[in-house]
Amino acid sequence: MDEASLYSNFYIGLAIAVVIIIAAAALLILVWFAARRILRLASAALGLVTQIKENTNSIWGLQTTNKVALDILDGAEAIESHAGLVAEALHNQN
Repeated sequence: MDEASLYSNFYIGLAIAVVIIIAAAALLILVWFAARRILRLASAALGLVTQIKENTNSIWGLQTTNKVALDILDGAEAIESHAGLVAEALHNQN
């Protein structure tokens, strides 16, 4: 192999290596931009999830509200029952 073909093969190999390195660098830059975009969208989504959580906290309190309402209803029914007994007893005394 003569010197000219050796240099020719070297420059061809060098050109191929440069193309591969540039392609790899371009792909890394694209991945970096995609990662930044994903981070930005995830931050926005986290803000929305936080808002949704704050807006739906009252729904989770409904179970407690329903329990208290049932307790009040039971108390009102007991009062009604006792009031009826008292009224009947007073009516029977006359």
